[in-house]
Amino acid sequence: MRFRGKVWKFGDNVDTDQIIPARYLNTSDPYELAQHVMEDSEHPNFAKEHQPGDIIVAGRNFGSGSSREHAPIAIKYAGVPVVVAKSFARIFFRNAINIGLPIVEAPEAVDEINHGDELEVDLDSGIIRNLTTGKEYKATKFPEELQAILRAGGLMEYAKAKLSKNVSG
Repeated sequence: MRFRGKVWKFGDNVDTDQIIPARYLNTSDPYELAQHVMEDSEHPNFAKEHQPGDIIVAGRNFGSGSSREHAPIAIKYAGVPVVVAKSFARIFFRNAINIGLPIVEAPEAVDEINHGDELEVDLDSGIIRNLTTGKEYKATKFPEELQAILRAGGLMEYAKAKLSKNVSG
């Protein structure tokens, strides 16, 4: 899986309340959530100004706070294909994989990537290319099992495919 897009850079400790404010949790409609993604962050106009395919790059502990699945869902349905960060909160990490949102840990890359740069993120090789600067970085590569879940679109889709394969074959 390979993604290419413009960077929206965020700092450390972007929590789930910044990703999707609690005042919008009265809906489970992923497209409605996407309209408010990052509204309480350092880029409050992100939902209105980003383009589908743009990539979020952030510092340490991205997705900290509550365990709500709404946060990675809002990001995914906003058209963000991948999030690159120095580190992720553990519950956010698992929720992102479960819903099929690729996330990549790459501390060195985050330090050198700027807002507005164009990136190419290759999950299969674990390589991040900053097309603006020409620099290349090695990211933490997922085990094949997690890559399979992401390729399937999330844990539920992966499980359905596995069950279907076992039943029919």
